[in-house]
Amino acid sequence: MAIVSRGFRGRPRGGDAALPPGQYLTEDFPVLSTGPTPRVSTDRWELTITTEVGVEHTWTWRDLLTLPHEKPEVDLHCVTKWSKLGTRWQGVSLDVLLEDVETSADYAMVRSYGGYTTNLPLLDLLDGQAWIVHRYDGADLAPEHGGPARLLVPHLYLWKSAKWVRGIRLMREDSPGFWEAVGYHDYGDPWREQRYQGD
Repeated sequence: MAIVSRGFRGRPRGGDAALPPGQYLTEDFPVLSTGPTPRVSTDRWELTITTEVGVEHTWTWRDLLTLPHEKPEVDLHCVTKWSKLGTRWQGVSLDVLLEDVETSADYAMVRSYGGYTTNLPLLDLLDGQAWIVHRYDGADLAPEHGGPARLLVPHLYLWKSAKWVRGIRLMREDSPGFWEAVGYHDYGDPWREQRYQGD
């Protein structure tokens, strides 16, 4: 099984002031995945946030669509060194989803359909920094880009923006996700080139 799916294209171009160090600009939207693309119908999609004491808060697709939506326009930075600027999304802020969730957790583990996981500090999901998005560039989000819905955390490397999101488990202590367990950085700040452990 290939580690990275087909669809990665682009040639390095330097000199772009808006890019983090070590990145090059692409006009494409490369598709990189750790395995087969899950095909999740909106009829069976749901998102569950589980607190550190086991309390679950669950939204169906219909629930998600009734929540207040935002249209963030953000730059994306992949750990494989490409960046795509000015991407346009539509979705629900994590501030809305976490508004009535009582927690004293400091960390979150994001889980995807297909088994992928990634860890983040809870603070990085708050204050207008993260969304559950379901539309990209004016259209429904395609499965290869994480549809029907994905997490979007644009201030971190793109592997933190888990595709095919299905749940978020809140935790008092940090724990590595899929890529973090094999050597990727626990945080992943592109402006500090936090690609791998020790960076």
